[in-house]
Amino acid sequence: MKTAFTLLPLLVASGSCVSPVVNLTYSQYIGEPLANGITQWLGMRYAAPPVGELRFRPPQDPPFQPEPQRADMNGKICLETGDDPKRPTTSEDCLFLDVYAPSNATVGSKLPVFFFIQGGGFNSNSDPNLNGTGLIMASQNSIVVVTFNYRVGPYGFLTDGKHVTANNGLRDQRKALEWVKKHIAKFGGDPGHVVLGGASAGAASISLHLMAYGGKDVGLFHAAAAESVSFATVLTVNESQYQYNNLVIRLGCVGNDTLACLRDKSAEELQAQNVNIPYPGSSNRPLYMWNPVIDGDLLDDLTYSAFQKGSFVRVPVIFGDDTNGGTAFAPANASSVAQSNQFLKDQFPFITIQQLGRLNELYPNPDQKNCPSAGCWWRQASNVYGEMRYMCPGLFLNSVFAKHGVNASYAYRWNVEDPTQVKAGYGVPHTIEVDALFGPYNVRSAAPPSYFPGGINEHAVPVIQGYWTSFIQTYDPNKKSCCGSAEWKPWSDQSKQRLRFDTGGVTKMEAIDDDLKERCQYLNSIGVSLHQ
Repeated sequence: MKTAFTLLPLLVASGSCVSPVVNLTYSQYIGEPLANGITQWLGMRYAAPPVGELRFRPPQDPPFQPEPQRADMNGKICLETGDDPKRPTTSEDCLFLDVYAPSNATVGSKLPVFFFIQGGGFNSNSDPNLNGTGLIMASQNSIVVVTFNYRVGPYGFLTDGKHVTANNGLRDQRKALEWVKKHIAKFGGDPGHVVLGGASAGAASISLHLMAYGGKDVGLFHAAAAESVSFATVLTVNESQYQYNNLVIRLGCVGNDTLACLRDKSAEELQAQNVNIPYPGSSNRPLYMWNPVIDGDLLDDLTYSAFQKGSFVRVPVIFGDDTNGGTAFAPANASSVAQSNQFLKDQFPFITIQQLGRLNELYPNPDQKNCPSAGCWWRQASNVYGEMRYMCPGLFLNSVFAKHGVNASYAYRWNVEDPTQVKAGYGVPHTIEVDALFGPYNVRSAAPPSYFPGGINEHAVPVIQGYWTSFIQTYDPNKKSCCGSAEWKPWSDQSKQRLRFDTGGVTKMEAIDDDLKERCQYLNSIGVSLHQ
């Protein structure tokens, strides 16, 4: 059977359609043409397996494979913090990507490329195996979509400041971008027209790539669309040393060569101790402990500080968030201001008592009438967390890009209410628009019922897909938008307007209200002191 595959035609003249068999020099991958006019290549290696001596090292080139490889199954998902190492869908050998392209694309098509970075708080791959066919069909078969896995938790973000290179998870992402630059033309894509996409930690990754190496533009991407960009606590290498030390102790690796000992441990042994611990000075474990660190190389500054200084790549951008971005994270049983404040302290260890006091003033409890009772402080805590970590950083980035001369800086708010989520108290939760962006049938987890055909938000799917595919193709969300959508006006500090997606797929521009301006102004002002 394998011998037969070697006889299939490889890439030929630019006027011919791309063959399902693509030669990447280190391997030939056999894609799968689908009945919808799209060909998919799943589970292709973009880097060597990061195991054994390559554990905790920057990504290396993929190994040579002499026999053609079927590319009809997704690669394994990277091991997560707190995850069972025996789960059949996960592995330490996880550096795979998927490509979706129109079957009629040619080597000379030069189709715009959408490169999507999944989220998961840098502790998990939370959006694995997203299916790009829905977006391609929404573009009328005019784009190429790339999705991929990257290392998370200690595998991607452990460092000792000496022998373990920091930020390997981000380096995986850049390795995948380098792969796109080198190989995507073989699938019909244009390496000179790559648009980053990403949600949550994926959106945070976008912000970090924009400021990487002091904001140096090396041509890996040309625009970016970020859903719920996340500004978490960012430590220096020295400040993160406690993470390395505690992992070494828990694994019994104290001695002269701690790194060799860590590499000798099996994935099962490492996973048994792959748990979050509190920040020094905090009482409880944070939601996400493993994060990128300032290493003086890839990252040399705090996010707020770098962008305030103008140390970032100037490209067209979209930044936005969901109305209730904090509800999925804040403790649902919080019953006092003390519990709300402790939750914030656990996530942002550098926050001061005075800053917490000011936040309590800016965010009065909307559910005070139900106190005392379990959960009566949930929405207050979620309101603070959602705006501190997601919404206000996104608006800050819109403003910074506009101030530095990027006229194509677009802001949005996803306010599409699903009755099931609203009934559960979540409102419009964190990154839920990803399910509409890729289409409810194309995501791994269950999409909101109202997003499916016949649901009240069915129309929201083609609306967001229209804006995004227009932006991917033209760097302007309006030129090829869908369905009578509102004109999406670029952000300006004079008007301070963003596009609002409402229930049913209705869209309109809205001004930022004075209360949100005041809250964001304060949160932006303390961001550097919080190490965001």
